[in-house]
Amino acid sequence: MRNEQEQKVILVLGGTGKTGRRVVERLRGRGVSVRVGSRSAAQPFDWTDRTTWATVLQDVDAVYVSFYPDLALPGAPETVGAFADLAVASGVSRLVLLSGRGEEEAEAAEKLIQSAGVDWTILRSSWFSQNFSEDYLRESVLGGEVVLPVGAVPEPFVDADDIADVALAALTEDGHAGQLYELSGPRLLTFADAVGEISRATGRRIDLVPVSVEDYTGALAAEGVPAEVVELLTYLFTTVLDGRNAQLADGVQRALGRPPRDFADYAKDAATTGIWDGV
Repeated sequence: MRNEQEQKVILVLGGTGKTGRRVVERLRGRGVSVRVGSRSAAQPFDWTDRTTWATVLQDVDAVYVSFYPDLALPGAPETVGAFADLAVASGVSRLVLLSGRGEEEAEAAEKLIQSAGVDWTILRSSWFSQNFSEDYLRESVLGGEVVLPVGAVPEPFVDADDIADVALAALTEDGHAGQLYELSGPRLLTFADAVGEISRATGRRIDLVPVSVEDYTGALAAEGVPAEVVELLTYLFTTVLDGRNAQLADGVQRALGRPPRDFADYAKDAATTGIWDGV
């Protein structure tokens, strides 16, 4: 760990999200001064309100950059680039970006982070395992049917705890500057495989129900899901989940010197918390 880190502040954007809150917990466990970047924080941060940016950057040395809701949104790379420029002008010396595998927009954001003029690390991540337990898919698991517009394309699901461990290392240790870590789990699974692992972990029947993209997006719209979210999910399930990410990556091993966590272990641990037990 860098000696000056104890006196410096690390800003974690999306600090209440799936990866961000884990990064915050780990940094606090190391005794590092942490500032949570979120709309509900004491010093609010909002990606859509640039007047909130400068305040949270005061006295900050490093930033974990997690863009909400996704770097695939139109204009997201430009927003991230503008933030990076302000961060560097404010004295930030290290940027760690949570990115996505197989997303052109995310790669555009990566380039802007890489050209900001300070140390950078890119965490290019696959589909999160925790989407089944800490996101909208949890309700489907509870209901016993996970309805998605997916086929038999495999995905190297990555554990959010692995992402947070790599982020912690990149934010607090030397040796990670200029590294692009592609993060994945240790094996490929289809969504049916993943749901099967959850079914085994919970001891009850849970089925994956494939549907057409049209039926899926139509159901979302009928439920009142905002149009931009429907568009984002359509992009992720059709374009990104077309097999382009159907290969394993060694980023966790390279960054941490250990293998990534398996989806089955995630499912077993999540099941023991009661997250899928219902009310």
